[in-house]
Amino acid sequence: MNRVRTGCRYQPGAVDGGWAVRLADTDMAKRRITQETFDSVVKENMDEFDMEPQEALREAVQQFESQGVDLSNIVKVIPTTESNEAKQDQTHIVLKALESLQIGASASTAEDMSAHLKHFSEQCKLGFAQRHLAAQKGAYPAILACCKRVAEEQGPLLAAVSALSALTDGQPDLLDAEGRDFLMGVLKGGGPDPALTCVAVRAVRHCCMKHEQNRQDLVKAGVLALLTGAIVQHSHHAELVKECCATLRVMTFDDDVRVPFGHAHEHAKMIVLENNGLKVIVEAAKAHSENPIVLSELCGTLSRLAVRNEFCQDIVDLGGLKFMLSLLADSLDHQHLCYWTMSVDLPLQLFPQDLVKQVLSALRAIAGNDDVKDATVNAGGPQLIVLAMNRHMSNPQVCEQGCAAMCVLALRKPNNCKAIMDCGGALAALQAMKTHPGEVNVQKQSCMLLRNLVSRTQNFSQPILEMGAEALIVQALSRHRNCDDVARAALRDLGCKVELRELWTGKKGSLTN
Repeated sequence: MNRVRTGCRYQPGAVDGGWAVRLADTDMAKRRITQETFDSVVKENMDEFDMEPQEALREAVQQFESQGVDLSNIVKVIPTTESNEAKQDQTHIVLKALESLQIGASASTAEDMSAHLKHFSEQCKLGFAQRHLAAQKGAYPAILACCKRVAEEQGPLLAAVSALSALTDGQPDLLDAEGRDFLMGVLKGGGPDPALTCVAVRAVRHCCMKHEQNRQDLVKAGVLALLTGAIVQHSHHAELVKECCATLRVMTFDDDVRVPFGHAHEHAKMIVLENNGLKVIVEAAKAHSENPIVLSELCGTLSRLAVRNEFCQDIVDLGGLKFMLSLLADSLDHQHLCYWTMSVDLPLQLFPQDLVKQVLSALRAIAGNDDVKDATVNAGGPQLIVLAMNRHMSNPQVCEQGCAAMCVLALRKPNNCKAIMDCGGALAALQAMKTHPGEVNVQKQSCMLLRNLVSRTQNFSQPILEMGAEALIVQALSRHRNCDDVARAALRDLGCKVELRELWTGKKGSLTN
């Protein structure tokens, strides 16, 4: 039987009654609803329209999404009950786990509390919606209270910090001064235990993602020295090294849209100048030369720290360039897909392509130094980059970073341009454009590389055009607005016919027609 909704329950423009009014009480800019509103609609579907639970759930999701409501913060499961008779006591499992934790916080033994904390962590790891719902119901102060209560007991403390890490994933605003001081205390006192230090570092990373104030406060509290110190102290603990590097990298982000500018550059300089970060990371990479997961994090962090000309040269002097080129060469010798894992708790994943991408990104970063450009080319860098691109041509990120690295190597360096042409760099870039026509970053980096190759060496224009460059660049120009400038510049320097628009003539008026 077809069920038809009547009235204005789901009409976003309604002005009386129903869920439309509840929508009006939410943040209309984002069009969000509360968990209670969503659960009420699901219950109504079951009670009034006689739907099965899963059908009622799908119907509610479809109706809200059709109105443009963001359901990313909503737990889209049917609340459970303790018994068939207790229909009024329906609640989500994550809230039951939180309630058990709150009830037993003062009376439970340390062992029982650890069990409650682990169960709560498991529920938080199911998704952001579960974490958000728990936070709305007071999970953060409850977890922090548990952390303080078990501060002197190693096992329960590990479970408590793990719960705090799980809860703050995607919710950095939860951290307050009390929580910051607690995490710093754990990092200072948990030195002998790498597992405890690791979860504390992960919690710090979660609290710093997209949150500039937390980053600045933690840096002022001395977290950078603790992170680099943990890498040195536990240099052979793969998971901890990976977490510390990832957290150091987050400290160099400028991803908080709520602030006009951040301290990303200052933090990068502090990591290098005050905490010997480059040497620490390069040495850690050498200690984990067989672990692509850790190496990927280390290379990614190096690329974020190469913010000054002398830092790029320091990486070369420390053996970083030689090591990264060796990694690139070794990755070509391994099977196309290799399985790696770091612990029994992590699922097997495919990482070689990610490692290649991060190595290429690091090479791109340090090649900002002209001397490093020459050193990379003299060491056979372009050949390895082209081989890596050809091996992983199906991966758009590898293609993007490969083209970007060669683009930097070719900038203002005619001799380097010749080396890139001789090893097939232009052909690899054009093949990447063919393979990934919808990837704007691949198209942009390829166009920029082609332009750099011919801007000071016009004799390369004809060979590149004979490879079919003009048609591919024109296609990128017509398909991607963000490619407009670089594509026109590439066509111009290749000697092709191109319409160049004069956006501004120095006269008063609009920049656009």
